[in-house]
Amino acid sequence: MRIDLKPKSLFFPEPVIIIGTYDENGIPNAMNAAWGGISDTNEIGICISNNHKTTENILKNRCFTIFSGTIDTVIACDYVGMVSGNDEPDKLLKTGWHVSKAEHVNAPIFEELPFAIECELISYDEKSGHLFGKMVSISADESIMTDGVIDIRKLKPIIFNGADHSYMNIGDKVGDAFADYKKIK
Repeated sequence: MRIDLKPKSLFFPEPVIIIGTYDENGIPNAMNAAWGGISDTNEIGICISNNHKTTENILKNRCFTIFSGTIDTVIACDYVGMVSGNDEPDKLLKTGWHVSKAEHVNAPIFEELPFAIECELISYDEKSGHLFGKMVSISADESIMTDGVIDIRKLKPIIFNGADHSYMNIGDKVGDAFADYKKIK
């Protein structure tokens, strides 16, 4: 028997997306955003309200970086989601993250987050909070690579569980995409 949970912001999995930006003075900022993902071939979509320092920075610089939160960085990832850059301009100091400038856009790279996507702003709708960015470059630390591809077991990304407000790890491989269908074809 199914239980009606009524409409709420639940979907599985919800990636833990860390957004990186610079303010007008070049001070880096990070924010944890759970509502987002790939929206087209080379496009990222994120829902982010207009009262965030991150939103202000994106609209000024027209670019940003995004990262997958990881098991190794879960506490810092939660921190950058709960503490606003509007209230704590130097909040990155407490994370212990090391910052370098992205190669293709004017946004920060957080060295402790080994998977990064550099994006240029396509559009932002202030009313809905829908932000879209064009993926300009993807980079990965060699520590998460196996045979020239990203190894998700080495990346150790986390997901957000909106049902009980927890962070979860991603489990084991259970199949082969674009191949398993042949077993019932």
